[in-house]
Amino acid sequence: MAKRKIVDAHHHFWQLSRGYNYPWLQDAPAGEGMLGDLAPIVRDYGLADYLTDTKNYDVVGSVHVEAVPRDPLDETRWLHALSGRLPSAIVAFAALDAPDAEQIIATQASFPRVKGIRQIVNWHPNPSLTFTPRNLLADDAWRSGYRLLRKYGLSFDMQLYAVQMVDAADVARRYPDTLMIVNHAGMPADRNTQGIADWRAGLKLLAATENVVIKVSGFGMVDHRWTPESIRPLILHAVDCFGVDRVMFASNFPVDRLYGSFADVYRAFEMIVADFSPDEQDRMFRGNALRHYRI
Repeated sequence: MAKRKIVDAHHHFWQLSRGYNYPWLQDAPAGEGMLGDLAPIVRDYGLADYLTDTKNYDVVGSVHVEAVPRDPLDETRWLHALSGRLPSAIVAFAALDAPDAEQIIATQASFPRVKGIRQIVNWHPNPSLTFTPRNLLADDAWRSGYRLLRKYGLSFDMQLYAVQMVDAADVARRYPDTLMIVNHAGMPADRNTQGIADWRAGLKLLAATENVVIKVSGFGMVDHRWTPESIRPLILHAVDCFGVDRVMFASNFPVDRLYGSFADVYRAFEMIVADFSPDEQDRMFRGNALRHYRI
């Protein structure tokens, strides 16, 4: 049987041996935070490692998403200097609320493979889950930075929680010419009944705006013991909300390597969408990423 052709819409490379550029990895004590014990991924992870992990699939393209570097331009320069056909596209970092936001965005946009910007905006009232001290989506300075993305032809990768989806939908409506790409299926971190209900309602709200698409990935971060059965209703809800033309499957490797192999992740995706037509599956596994990331 031929290997499935995919475009992995979300993964990371890092070379910790180059120096101190990833404090969240290089400073983090084991066992703290929502990700759990980071020790297995606190090492260099590059193209050779990725190709080993993806050997059961024909990766025809990939999207590298910024890995929260201390020096975002250094990360982008390093990625462009790598030899090899992957990554095909890059989502770079810029702090949209910073005084020099436009300068950083313009410099990032000058690199040919940079297609978008990400600044993690996850805010949560639970201190163990929050990534930021305040909800940036409601911040005027941050929104001013977001408004610049259209000028430079860039999309925005939106990593957020359900409690922020009303604000995110407002941002999407206010800036309809900027593609918003929801990361990790909207991170359903609140696993209780109300939390899942809020997440389901939030996705429907976001999907109502046509310039919003979604990446289905990262379930291990919010459920370290995930199974195909546990993520099935979440994936099918995302597809039901956004439709097969606005859904992209992705690995989130090597972060989600903490919770399963690449084959585990993609076999689960394949099993869950097996009833969709071959063309619909191809769009979710490959075609949509090519289109939405302009590869």
